[in-house]
Amino acid sequence: MSATAAKPPTILVIDDDAEVRYSLGRVLSSKKYQVVEAPSGEQGVAIVKKGPAPDLIFLDIRMSGMSGLEALQHIRSANPKQLVVLMTAFGTAQTAIEAMKYGAFDYIMKPFDPAKVLAIAENALKAHADMRAVGNYKPTINSDDYKEGIVGSSPVMQDVFKIIGQVTASDVTVMITGESGTGKELVARSIWKHSHRAGKPFIAVNCAAIPDNLIESELFGHEKGSFTGATGQRFGKFELCDDGTIFLDEIGDMALATQTKILRVLQQGEIQRVGGTDTIKVDVRIIAATNKDLEEMVKAKTFREDLYYRLNVVRIKMPALRERVDDVPQIVDFCIQNLVKQKKARVNRVSPEALAVLTRYRWPGNVRELENVIYRSAVIAQGDTILLKDLPVEIRDAVGIPSLGSASSGNTSVPFEAARTAATESSALANAQVVAESIASGAPALSVERALDFLHSQLSEEDEPILQRLEREMVVRVLTATQGNLLKASEKLGMTRATLRKRVDELGLKI
Repeated sequence: MSATAAKPPTILVIDDDAEVRYSLGRVLSSKKYQVVEAPSGEQGVAIVKKGPAPDLIFLDIRMSGMSGLEALQHIRSANPKQLVVLMTAFGTAQTAIEAMKYGAFDYIMKPFDPAKVLAIAENALKAHADMRAVGNYKPTINSDDYKEGIVGSSPVMQDVFKIIGQVTASDVTVMITGESGTGKELVARSIWKHSHRAGKPFIAVNCAAIPDNLIESELFGHEKGSFTGATGQRFGKFELCDDGTIFLDEIGDMALATQTKILRVLQQGEIQRVGGTDTIKVDVRIIAATNKDLEEMVKAKTFREDLYYRLNVVRIKMPALRERVDDVPQIVDFCIQNLVKQKKARVNRVSPEALAVLTRYRWPGNVRELENVIYRSAVIAQGDTILLKDLPVEIRDAVGIPSLGSASSGNTSVPFEAARTAATESSALANAQVVAESIASGAPALSVERALDFLHSQLSEEDEPILQRLEREMVVRVLTATQGNLLKASEKLGMTRATLRKRVDELGLKI
């Protein structure tokens, strides 16, 4: 029995100029693409609606009758996933903005550069294949189960959830520490929502954002005439928050004079307005947070030791995102579901290839950075799926993914670039590369069991034996990481230098 050849991709060319259709058809046919022509926007839309949908459409913007932009809207309405490349002889800012606004994958200038046409077609068809490969994607979480906004099931986050539950039953003062962007305010709000003060005010104050000469007035209020500009009496946050919970974020940036007054609130439950003489009783629960090392600040006498001990009754340390990378897929799903609910983006899924890269990135800005990246990528994405190409280039660069569709991506200064390029010839191999790199670097991006299951599913249909393919990838990764140092690489791989040299030769690698 002979194997049936795969059907070539179908590309629909919509243009009212017969010469353009002919020349573009010749260029695309040179790569064995099956080309279908339509001489008007109306006929092109009819072909799409009748089906089957083409894999890609080249669409002229300026045509008699229905314009290209009108046709694009009809096409995307009939098939939101349809990838369309707009063609124009007028490269104005308005043209580019309108093209991308209505969901075009790209646009190309007339007269055509054949190499540019084929490069765009190749990138678009790869994106089409990636979106198809996502297939029956199912979210890993139900966002309604995470109404607190704190997402994660890793052991370190389970510990955080347990402490939150333990402190909600009392009015104990809580100190939340951790890097910026880890979700310290979400934890504070969760404590408040589950406490007996939930029906009372919650006020968050960013101590770092308020100048030293104004923060006392902001927190404790002031009397009329107490300073220039004090034209009337003003209640401070502590009075407004009576019976409730106040969250003092970035308390490590608070001036020593203000720290003294905070200590008085904790010890005696009373305040004085700036310029006032009356003592005002307040019943406020204080939750504080900082990304600074308060112990070192106490030693340097830039933070009061007595206040530190009064605030640090119960400490909750928020882990950095790089310490809980297994939570990244859940956070990504949570972000996407929120964008869908808020109607801020049309995407509802992320490709495995893109997710693997997101899992490997170190996230110096933590969850806040991840949220911003998902929002940005969702806005950029042409279909309903965030693909690898939609991720910011700095994210892809940071994890060693070559520039996509760039003529300069084959930088020979990178060791073993030829092997890396060969490893990214298809979406499945790119995924295998990402996971192999993760294992080689020791990053806990995926459990070994999950990684091996994934690799087996992706590589089992290849001609090259799986173990040989994995060995090649691992050797390439480790040699790249050690800059071709055979001794260091052999130690990482757990073999002698001579054995590694032999395997390098057998695998056809060059250092």
